Amino acid sequence: MRYTDYAQRIRSFENLGEVAEYGQVLEGGQPYPLFRITVPGERWLVITSGFHGEEPAGPLTLAERFPEVVAYARQRGVGLRVYPCINPSGFEDGTRYNRSGEKPNNDFLRYEVAPGEWRGELNEGQDHLRWALYDGGPKETRLVRSDLSRFRPPNAALDIHQDNYLGGAATYAYTFGDKAFYRPFVEASSKHATVVRNQKVDEQNITDDDGLIVYHDGSVTDWYARQGVPYTATLETTTPMSMEACHAVNLIWIRGFIDLAARTGR
Repeated sequence: MRYTDYAQRIRSFENLGEVAEYGQVLEGGQPYPLFRITVPGERWLVITSGFHGEEPAGPLTLAERFPEVVAYARQRGVGLRVYPCINPSGFEDGTRYNRSGEKPNNDFLRYEVAPGEWRGELNEGQDHLRWALYDGGPKETRLVRSDLSRFRPPNAALDIHQDNYLGGAATYAYTFGDKAFYRPFVEASSKHATVVRNQKVDEQNITDDDGLIVYHDGSVTDWYARQGVPYTATLETTTPMSMEACHAVNLIWIRGFIDLAARTGR
């Protein structure tokens, strides 16, 4: 999909909220605007999507189903700050990274694991002395990180990804906090995809009985968890899934996170 067509679709949501350009990146001589859609409310949910270009389901769910997301949020008094496609050149090219080969995704914070020794992620059970907001990384990450940091931490934060490595139609998630809040979303998602339970998904992580993983990886989800946001998750669906199934799972979690944001006391 051409990003110009995608951008036109995002701009068409001006009747639903404020569509703003928080930045622009240049790839191969072509400018790509970066969008934030803001819908006001009493509580706030931040949705990020499209860090990896070969994971199109999140950006497409937001482009194709955004009016119903807004309607659901407004019914519950929840405001939205949505970053629908963070890596536009990768999205357009269908590549994981941007056209320059940079890797937009994590790089939101760094952990000091020993005096003067900093790293971007923590192994399971690893202690750290402190964490700090990172100021480097790919241009897309720098821009979205800068924009997100302008606002107070939200009541909930959802990052939508896909898994391009596991086969079949499957889903799992990285979460922080009480897993009981997320189990209903997992069970509802199981009607559309197999939940990846007790299975290795990469070199670092194995899902638990609920198809959930806790991993401090320096991502936007990790950063929000460190700031005390009570509900944070990174959702994964597999790329072989049909787009309709991906939309269904994404919307289950989006609606669920709207409900979680609505219940908070801030």
